[in-house]
Amino acid sequence: MASQPTTGLQAGLKNRHLSMIAIGGVIGAGLFVGSSSGIRTAGPGILLSYALVGTLVVLVMRMLGEMSAANPTSGSFSAHADRALGRWAGFSIGWLYWFFWVVVLAVEATAGATILEGWVPAVPQWAWALIVMVVLTATNLVSVGSYGEFEFWFAGIKVVAISAFVIIGGLAVFGVLPGVDSDKAGLGNLTDHGGFLPNGPGAILTGVLLVVFSFMGSEIATLAAGESEDPQRAVTKSTNSIIWRVAVFYLGSIFVVVTLLPWNDPSIKEDGSYVAALDSLGIAHAGQIMNFIVLTSVLSCLNSGLYTASRMAFSLGERGDAPKAFARTTSRGVPLAAIVASVVFGFVAVFFNYKFPDSVFLFLVNSSGAVALFVWLVICFSQLRMRKIIERESPEKLVVRMWLYPYLTWATAALIVFVLGYMLTDTEHDGRETVLLSLLVAAVVVAISVVRQKTGRGVPVGDGGGGSGVGAGAEGTGGADDGDGVDDVVKVG
Repeated sequence: MASQPTTGLQAGLKNRHLSMIAIGGVIGAGLFVGSSSGIRTAGPGILLSYALVGTLVVLVMRMLGEMSAANPTSGSFSAHADRALGRWAGFSIGWLYWFFWVVVLAVEATAGATILEGWVPAVPQWAWALIVMVVLTATNLVSVGSYGEFEFWFAGIKVVAISAFVIIGGLAVFGVLPGVDSDKAGLGNLTDHGGFLPNGPGAILTGVLLVVFSFMGSEIATLAAGESEDPQRAVTKSTNSIIWRVAVFYLGSIFVVVTLLPWNDPSIKEDGSYVAALDSLGIAHAGQIMNFIVLTSVLSCLNSGLYTASRMAFSLGERGDAPKAFARTTSRGVPLAAIVASVVFGFVAVFFNYKFPDSVFLFLVNSSGAVALFVWLVICFSQLRMRKIIERESPEKLVVRMWLYPYLTWATAALIVFVLGYMLTDTEHDGRETVLLSLLVAAVVVAISVVRQKTGRGVPVGDGGGGSGVGAGAEGTGGADDGDGVDDVVKVG
């Protein structure tokens, strides 16, 4: 369906935007900020933790890519769950995902404000947080192309920076970097300081808990694909490239860190892993360079977080699971109400962070913490059902296929459940509290969805179908099944 003003999202994202969104989506600020605690916990064995989570992400993205290539939509996995598992699943995972990202807005805005206040102390931290949020809200309100252009450059800086880090650090490790004399660097750092697993094999799983959430964001490309020039091509390309993205940006950069320095070097804890690694090479102003890269990652995460939350809210509005206003768009194809609602909650969360950091805000962070794993689990179960539907009704749309279906899908789901179970045993890093609070919030959301369904609230949506993405009806849409295995859009409002 061709996109028309005021009738839905528009195809405003170019292929270069989608490519960089897909590449940059797996590089979160958590990689730069959170990796030091993982290294201190697992030693060089943290590489196995990253490899394990990276494999999990690759498999989940393959499943999501299979479903999204067959039916690109702004609701992505929420719309697929709607179709495959039922209205309750699409409603629940959609709102949980929205909740996750609006809390992330507050976390990232505060992190960015901390860096900016260090550079310009005359402006208080709360004011920087406000400025950053307002600027990126304005960017998202202009058009989807505006979001894509900002994200293209934000993600581009991250990609260039981390690629340069991997290349320069790798040359130093192998002793071929001219002008650098790093006496600590070498492959011996992998085994010389207590062995590859200095804290035992169990530390690998603890490391998984510490790094798993830094991978959240890889699914953004499938949401954005609905507003691209060629949705199916965009999804297929981002799905096929996930392996090298995880290998280079995560495993590659962490390998460089743990070979440039001994894992127990005090500077890793004091300065952070990447700053310590740059310092060991004698690179001047390493701390400020990394602060700039982290700030770029924070702004990228904020930009994408607001976009993602608003598009999920738009999709929920389309399917009758959120206020109809969320599904209305401006003449530029921007879901104004969905963006404003998301940013307002983000502002409220920022306020809680400054006013009640150890109570209300801590609850928000912990209660949204396990949502990433819930999303991945729902994707697994949705794909198990959707593959059969698509094969039966529209097999030509299976341009991306999950490997070794259904065995690898079941194995992935089992691994996610295992990680959640292991988190329940973790009291040192708040793993148990995070899972329990997240389960509590999830139970409340599921209960609301069940009550809504029983009372007949919400717009009926065909066979639990997903929203359309580009060109959907502004007043709320549903999926009408014409037997092709995916849902067509029909006006209902």
